[in-house]
Amino acid sequence: MPWKESTTMEQKIDPMAIGFICEWRTGKYSITELCRAFEISRPTAYRLIDRFEKLGFEGLKEQSRSPQKHPNSTPEKIVESILELKTKHKLWGAKKIRILLFNDFTEEQIPSVVTVHNILKKNGLVCPQKRMRRVKPIFPIFDPKKCNEVWSADYKGKFLMGNKIYCHPLTIADSKSRFLFTAKGHYHEDIKSAKAEFTRVFRTYGIPQQLHTDNGSPFGSVRAIQRFTQLSYWFIELGIKPVFSDPAHPEQNGRHERMHRDLKAACAKPSAYDLKAQQRRLNHFVKEYNHIRPHEALDMKTPAAMHDFSTRPYPEKIPDFDYDLTFRVLKVTRNGAIRWKTYYWVYLTAALKGKYVGLEDSGNGIWKAYYRDVFLGFFDERHLRSKESSTRLETNLV
Repeated sequence: MPWKESTTMEQKIDPMAIGFICEWRTGKYSITELCRAFEISRPTAYRLIDRFEKLGFEGLKEQSRSPQKHPNSTPEKIVESILELKTKHKLWGAKKIRILLFNDFTEEQIPSVVTVHNILKKNGLVCPQKRMRRVKPIFPIFDPKKCNEVWSADYKGKFLMGNKIYCHPLTIADSKSRFLFTAKGHYHEDIKSAKAEFTRVFRTYGIPQQLHTDNGSPFGSVRAIQRFTQLSYWFIELGIKPVFSDPAHPEQNGRHERMHRDLKAACAKPSAYDLKAQQRRLNHFVKEYNHIRPHEALDMKTPAAMHDFSTRPYPEKIPDFDYDLTFRVLKVTRNGAIRWKTYYWVYLTAALKGKYVGLEDSGNGIWKAYYRDVFLGFFDERHLRSKESSTRLETNLV
């Protein structure tokens, strides 16, 4: 089967050529002036005029520069033989079909494997293999370029108040402007307390793109899949990407740790008697840190002078999410697993119970699991042998 040749009618008219001819037909400009205006040479100008006079506007269509017949093109009889062999052996590829050509042609006549493949592909006889979509891991943005690109959050180390009860200050700050949104004292480091304070801050200042935390509760867990916790999945639902420092590397969130040192010196040495009094000290520190204290990393400006509000408002209702039509959507059961093919179980995490995950078929029995648009891990259904035990997701793609 011959190669498909593009006709002149299938080609587009060059807008520059139309403009040139329209101006030339007015008779107001010389060829030199037109060539200078359209930045073309005089031979090109005369060639366009000649085409227009002979063929009209059809002559202005872009001309193919490829030769009609290539000297190194594969002979027609070999092309027909390749297509005939492919028809007989539909599951064979270019390498095997090329070997069969030696039965009828000499080695000098037979094209390369790439050429045989291209001939098959040109005639629609190649089934493209499903490519595995590369998963881009989410890394912290250590050097943000603008405000609200990355926020950092952490629980400052607990300290005893005067009533012998521990205070756990939750701090949230913008990594670019160093603006400290809050320093909220809590009795416990739990998801309920943290979520309530995050909600208040999000309603006031908007939401960031990333939220950088350490691996401590309730932000992250080194034992959980991708270190995500129940609070992390709430951030994902809001459109925030949770990112974490490497375990035992607090220097990766050094800006926040440096602020904690100032907070400890101002509020914990000595501490107040109870949480109410302690909160007044924390509030005073936040006001002084943001509006009065110059910051060396900001050229001696205050964080409040550098910070801008986020343009992403806090959604009072979690927005719906639709998985791609090619995904298989399953609900996570109470035990944190999904049921696979009636009697197999794949364990994800108890933090996702009652939520829906999307599974993408990557071929060869490999299935990738996503929660909304965030990659969780993968499993190989060929290894699901036991009907009584569950298989855990793996997170490291080979």
